[in-house]
Amino acid sequence: MYFFLKKSTYKSFTFLLFKFRVTLDMVVYRTSMQIVGDLLTVTKDSGEEGIKTTHLLAQANLSHSRLSKFLENLTGSGLVNKIEYDGKNTFVITPKGRQYLEDYMQFSDVAGAFGLEL
Repeated sequence: MYFFLKKSTYKSFTFLLFKFRVTLDMVVYRTSMQIVGDLLTVTKDSGEEGIKTTHLLAQANLSHSRLSKFLENLTGSGLVNKIEYDGKNTFVITPKGRQYLEDYMQFSDVAGAFGLEL
């Protein structure tokens, strides 16, 4: 059995096994700023009725414990409002959150134009 590992590009590796070639991409993790941007975007896209925790978990692709920490920071800073009703939480973006998201997106676009990631 022959197994060769050859680095082919910056973010992917090529494995040669039994004359088959399979390319696997390395995982690229999001920064905290990108996660906040994603959470605010999903919350904004849900409209005035807000978004429930379960849907936010799925759309933001975060674990419950990680999401809870981010939501605590977002509600504490006034970017998102938490509405509790009948034991369920719904989150709605605030005007301050909309402004933050708009500024973040503009800054992200400028940084991207220079080849930088936030």
